[in-house]
Amino acid sequence: MAVSIILVVVAVMLVAVLLIAVSRRRHAADDGVDSFRRQIDALSPEARRPTIDQMKPSEPPPADDDGDHDQ
Repeated sequence: MAVSIILVVVAVMLVAVLLIAVSRRRHAADDGVDSFRRQIDALSPEARRPTIDQMKPSEPPPADDDGDHDQ
């Protein structure tokens, strides 16, 4: 009788540990997908536009003697 109670308790604990492990694994996989989506969204043209606009000069540089902008 005592052995069967111990086996039931061990089985319940094993099921509980497995459920916790599965729920954590699924949550970690979702975090990885969300992280990947944020990184891809950051690479989109709409996300880069404010930075590109800041990098553009507001007026072209003055022309050299020969009228060329390059050096």
